Amino acid sequence: MSEPGSLVRALSGRQTARNYHSYVIAEVGLGIASGRFAVGSILPNDAEMMDSYGVSRTVLREALKTLEAKGLVEARAKVGTRVLSRSRWNLFDRSVLAWIQEAGPDAAFLASFTELRETIEMQTATLAATRRTAEQVRMLHYWLNQREAMTTLAEPYALAEFEFHRTLCEASQNPFLRAASGLVEFGVVQTTLARIRAGVTEFAAEKSAFYKALADGVTKGDASTVDKAMTAILAQDRHWTLHSDPPSR
Repeated sequence: MSEPGSLVRALSGRQTARNYHSYVIAEVGLGIASGRFAVGSILPNDAEMMDSYGVSRTVLREALKTLEAKGLVEARAKVGTRVLSRSRWNLFDRSVLAWIQEAGPDAAFLASFTELRETIEMQTATLAATRRTAEQVRMLHYWLNQREAMTTLAEPYALAEFEFHRTLCEASQNPFLRAASGLVEFGVVQTTLARIRAGVTEFAAEKSAFYKALADGVTKGDASTVDKAMTAILAQDRHWTLHSDPPSR
């Protein structure tokens, strides 16, 4: 679940693991994110986990190494594999974000996430207005049109909206902002889920004018228009993410 778009595709249901290795990673990762494996606790021993997940020692060890690389666990000789605190988790990793999403992010996490997303998105849009290529402008308008065309279909709509934002990340020409696209995708998923829960059936209209202004601003290199449009988009998304009901007009 590390490729762009994987968080959005999970809107239609939990994705099936491709193999035993990814299955164990996903099951243990979700167990940690949900608190089933509590922070500070030691995971069951190899024999127990091999029996629980029906995998070999080799598959289990490789899965735990992957989770260790993501900052969720730490293996120590003669102690076992300890679950680490969230402060150690790689929160830029799409798999980690997916497990947090499935477990249900709490209000404090979403508030902190929203602060970071807004910082990233504003900077990305500002840079895109002056650094975009002609091809990136073309793709920006393509995804703008797809967003409108898929307005009644939650997953395709969310994918188009994410790809619009990912194009901005690419257009920033900043490798660190490009690498943050997982956070951007998580944000799109949060606002889409909030709308689904509120019974929204037509997703694009609320922000259509802002997205058009943003795309036009980037096309013309108009930083002021870009700033105003992105500010309006993020204000709407902040409300949905933190309150889960329609913003007042």
